[in-house]
Amino acid sequence: MIELRAPLADNDVRRLKAGDEVVVRGVVYTARDMAHKRLCAALDDGQELPIDLKGAIIYFVGPTPARPGAVIGAAGPTTSSRMDPFSPKLIAHGLRATMGKGYRSDEVRQALKEYGAVHLATLGGAGALLSKHIVSAQVVAYEDLGTEAIRRLEVVDFPAVVAYDAAGGNVYDMIRDRSGV
Repeated sequence: MIELRAPLADNDVRRLKAGDEVVVRGVVYTARDMAHKRLCAALDDGQELPIDLKGAIIYFVGPTPARPGAVIGAAGPTTSSRMDPFSPKLIAHGLRATMGKGYRSDEVRQALKEYGAVHLATLGGAGALLSKHIVSAQVVAYEDLGTEAIRRLEVVDFPAVVAYDAAGGNVYDMIRDRSGV
């Protein structure tokens, strides 16, 4: 198990290989479709972003409301490909890891290679379990988006697998090659 401290250093990202099991510690931001659209529009307009993308990890999640006494509700990943139209631009501006479930487009995979970033996959359907690795959550941008607002999460031992690495490797091809499918 490889420990990643967020924000990520470039050399830590580049040493990761598809299939590596990791645990993430530190600051992770949440964002889904609408937040991604706003971030990219801000970049297009030359505006300052509400979060620092340098070395950042964005987790594709829209957590459920927290129950009394809890930091956050269920926090399972959403489908990563929904962010594909926006991810290359954010990666080009310093984002070093995305995290969600499922495949990424060729354009995203090219951006990962070009800028030295990775995509991490985490457990779909396990939102309640994953929320136990989140020790604090605070809305930092686009509060009007509700569950899709950008949150700053502090995570401890958040489990994931490197699905796509910065060298072009991907775990899905590895699995297909091993199974012969």
